[in-house]
Amino acid sequence: MGNRGPISAAALSVVPPATPPTPTPKPIRKAPAPKHLEAATRAWWESVVADFDLEQHHLRLLQAAAESWDRMQAARAAIGKHGLTFVDSNGNPKARPEIAIERDAKIGFARLIRELDLDVEAPTEGRRPPAIRSNRG
Repeated sequence: MGNRGPISAAALSVVPPATPPTPTPKPIRKAPAPKHLEAATRAWWESVVADFDLEQHHLRLLQAAAESWDRMQAARAAIGKHGLTFVDSNGNPKARPEIAIERDAKIGFARLIRELDLDVEAPTEGRRPPAIRSNRG
């Protein structure tokens, strides 16, 4: 049964237990760009990491996007050097494999950037862009 009647002065003087202090968040260490990326892509990585608060899974997506960009650029360079087509052993023109590599890398890059949700409005008054929003709706 519950208590009946007015609350006594002794019951009112009980101090609720103190809540433990909330831990202060650790400063986020900015992840360096992977060394296998091209110099321009490493510079892009550094700018993204500086402007956004990324968690570990975001860094993996960012790495995959950067690798896709480099692969797309390498395929583009090969297409520029060798052309769009080659002649097979039967004398038929065929599309070079680099065309499919470029296309697939471009699609992968676009999807990864969309997943990272890096598109934000321009910052106002010198403020940084917000942290990545969740794509879960």
